[in-house]
Amino acid sequence: MNTPTSIDECIATYDEPIQDLLKQMRTAIHEAVPEATEAISYGLPTFRINGKNMVHFGAGKHHIGFYATPDGHAEFEPELSKYKRGKGSVQFPLDQPLPLDLVKRIAQYRAEQLRK
Repeated sequence: MNTPTSIDECIATYDEPIQDLLKQMRTAIHEAVPEATEAISYGLPTFRINGKNMVHFGAGKHHIGFYATPDGHAEFEPELSKYKRGKGSVQFPLDQPLPLDLVKRIAQYRAEQLRK
């Protein structure tokens, strides 16, 4: 299997219900930070500002993963506390609506950090 080189290719590797969720994440991030560029980094769909990674996202078996490191998660700790988290990651369960407003705010926060 070839490694995806674009977000479109990456999303296409998943089944339809997961594709829809990944497309929702992509759209939300684009809406929040229209000037961000797309890439694949660490094997994940990635958005960049000024050539630096802003946020990543991807699909797991039971969740959509969102990665806004280094401190994007810490800034939104109270709102993210209800989700399973790891160091620099949060897992949005597949059986719940994605918190797209929160994703947008985190993306905007990270973009502001990288613009400085």
